Amino acid sequence: MTAIPLNTAKLIIGGNVFGWTLDEAASFRILDALFERGFRTLDTANIYSAWVPGNTGGESEHILGKWIKARGHREELVIITKVGMPVHGETGLDPAYIQRACEASLQRLNTSYVDVYLSHQEDTQTPIVKTLEAYQHLLEQQKVRSIGGSNYSFEGLKASVETAQAQGLTPYQVYQPQYNLYDREAFEKEFQPFCQTHQIQVIPYHGLASGFLTGKYRQASDADQSPRGQGIVDKYMNPRGQRILKALDHLATETQTTPAAVALAWLMVQPTIAAPIASVTKPRHIEDLSRAVDLHLTPAQLELLAEASKTETVKGLL
Repeated sequence: MTAIPLNTAKLIIGGNVFGWTLDEAASFRILDALFERGFRTLDTANIYSAWVPGNTGGESEHILGKWIKARGHREELVIITKVGMPVHGETGLDPAYIQRACEASLQRLNTSYVDVYLSHQEDTQTPIVKTLEAYQHLLEQQKVRSIGGSNYSFEGLKASVETAQAQGLTPYQVYQPQYNLYDREAFEKEFQPFCQTHQIQVIPYHGLASGFLTGKYRQASDADQSPRGQGIVDKYMNPRGQRILKALDHLATETQTTPAAVALAWLMVQPTIAAPIASVTKPRHIEDLSRAVDLHLTPAQLELLAEASKTETVKGLL
């Protein structure tokens, strides 16, 4: 089995902002600052950022590729990218499409290989064995070093592992779900024990709940701060969300850090978590990430966060 290059990463930089909220020049400045602070693992996808008017997908990979070529850092980086969501008129995990999409991502990224290649979402129309065979081919070509999935149903992830074992193929070694202090139940109920049993490394996205866990959104009027603000307020602005923010505020003061740093530090020490993903759009955000990496929460502090964030279902699991 191919070695998974995530063991030394404590935090992964989300690349969805490159070509979206950050243009090329701003992306280069942020990437340079991140590299200087020691962050070496970058997560992107071929769909980033097709949702922006005028974009078609691949913008993030293209910017990262130009930066990699300009700076010459490729061998020091871990690059994660994905395939499977609708982009450039194609979608799914058909073997022929996976091969084409991988070649296109490699070209945009200015690299001969990616370290981790993920199925961005489950494709129930393509037999999982065909998808795994396509990834096996890419592994043998040394165009990818490890494989994984994202946004799968539990049954789909389980089937992928069982099929790989039965067919003698490389199983998914990495899984990328949504998981944070607020969004716990869906992952912890089934995925977490399964990943632990099968030694699947987890790299969760939305580690800061789309910004809610930074403390940016504290009342309904704060929805105006972001294009996604109303959805964030509608989902998280409730007694449980407020309870979590109160605990984060308390520990941020106690540790002389920030709510964001505390939320990420909690995530980093959860079972199966290799490293959470966090996006950066401003230089001051990098300081939060550095604080999170250096922060070691005590058992009492971890328990405070666990209690504040529990749902009724999660209470029965802990």
